[in-house]
Amino acid sequence: MLEPAAVTLGILAGGRASRLGGRDKAWIERDGQPQVLRHAQALAGVCGAVLVSANRDLPRYLPHGLRALPDRQPDLGPLGGLHALADACETPWLFTLPVDVLHVDAQVLRTLADAGAAEGGQGAVARDDDGLQPLMALYRVDTLRAALATALAEGEYSVKALQTTLALPAVTFAGLRFGNLNTPADLAAAGCLPADGA
Repeated sequence: MLEPAAVTLGILAGGRASRLGGRDKAWIERDGQPQVLRHAQALAGVCGAVLVSANRDLPRYLPHGLRALPDRQPDLGPLGGLHALADACETPWLFTLPVDVLHVDAQVLRTLADAGAAEGGQGAVARDDDGLQPLMALYRVDTLRAALATALAEGEYSVKALQTTLALPAVTFAGLRFGNLNTPADLAAAGCLPADGA
């Protein structure tokens, strides 16, 4: 298992949430707690630092002790957020997850680390009962940065393609669905309140 000081949690919260009318998913509340804070707290014991990829209302994160980073290049989708996180990461490992995921805990990171952080490993990506979840992944930061530089230079903006280049193994979490908040029906099913100002 990786020591917490070796891992940064990177929360991907820079999407436009078009199917939710542009609501900021980071601040949608479940059980009275915004998504971004829920994840930061759930993984605090296994990640020594937290970064958030976000493209709006960045000062809102500061009172919560979170550093928010805008995309360095616009309109790249999730790869743009991953690029910003990797550039700012100061630990050897980066564990990413989308802010709209419903179920994640420290055991997810431990399992990915067991599969992909051994000597020579570049990380691992999660697969649940819904299929591959490319935004929930563990990366060795130095090789991630190199792969990102190549992908950007070649105009290849697929996170899955990047993970194929890095030869990340897919780790199956059988019997588990991480879930997400993509639509109003998802919000209703999860008992969520909309983000402030939505």
